[in-house]
Amino acid sequence: MNHYPHLTVATVIPMQGRFLMVQEKADGALVFNQPAGHVEVGEDLVSAAVRETYEETGWHVRIESLIGIYSHMQKTNGVHYLRHCFLASPKEQFSSTPPDCDIVRALWLTHDELISVSDQLRSPLVLRAITDYARGDKYPLGLIK
Repeated sequence: MNHYPHLTVATVIPMQGRFLMVQEKADGALVFNQPAGHVEVGEDLVSAAVRETYEETGWHVRIESLIGIYSHMQKTNGVHYLRHCFLASPKEQFSSTPPDCDIVRALWLTHDELISVSDQLRSPLVLRAITDYARGDKYPLGLIK
C-alpha cells in the first residue's frame, strides 16, 4: 500500500451564477466533481490545473488565484489526497466532448443544484471549495513557489 498522499489539483470556474462541473465515472458510480486530477511528475500546479480542466471539459481557462489546499482521506479506497483548488475564469471552449474517456459530460450547475446532488459528489471537497470561494477565500498565485 502506498502511504504517500496523492497530489491533485481542481478548479472552481464560475460563470453567470453557475460552476463548470463534470459528471464522471468513479468506483462504478456516476459522480459530480470539479475539473480535477493528478499532477504529473515535473508539472507545476497551475499547469496541471489548466491541463486537467481542458482534458475534462474542453475549456481553456486562466487561473486567477488559489482557493485552498485540502487534505482528504477517501474512505472507499484509503487514499490520502492533497488537493490544490484554484479559482479560474473560462476563456474559450475548444471541444464540447471532453477528451478524457472517464468523463461522461461537462455541465454548468448552480450552488443550489450542487447542494441537491450532494450525495452524488465525488468527495466533500467539491462543495467545500465552492463554499470557500463564495466566502471570498482566495490567495495570490505567488504563494506557490
